[in-house]
Amino acid sequence: MGKLILVVEDDPVIQSLIVEFLGDEGFELLAASDGQAGVDLARQMLPDLILMDLMLPIMDGMSATRALKSDPRTRNIPVIAVSAGTNLRVHAERLPADGVVGKPFDLDTLLAAVTVHLLGAELTSAQRAV
Repeated sequence: MGKLILVVEDDPVIQSLIVEFLGDEGFELLAASDGQAGVDLARQMLPDLILMDLMLPIMDGMSATRALKSDPRTRNIPVIAVSAGTNLRVHAERLPADGVVGKPFDLDTLLAAVTVHLLGAELTSAQRAV
């Protein structure tokens, strides 16, 4: 069984591109189109990693990430912020995410970020179990 990734992205074209690409790479995918739905789905399904757009309706990605990082059940799930470069530069210091990928992104760069953060989460989880 592949790792479960939650994609929180309001642009349907980008969302389906990410879901299809990562699905082809063997990951299981969930998708949400706004920050609140992303938080709710993350709390319900406890994915292995979350790709979070910053500019989202209902609840923006930064607020959604803060909500997840303050919840004991979801705080250890790696969150990779995905947003336009200017948004990332402006918010980078206050960003509660574990990593960032700027838009437009290269699919190989996205896959590399996902892989690195999943491996890091596995190592951290293994260390906690010892």
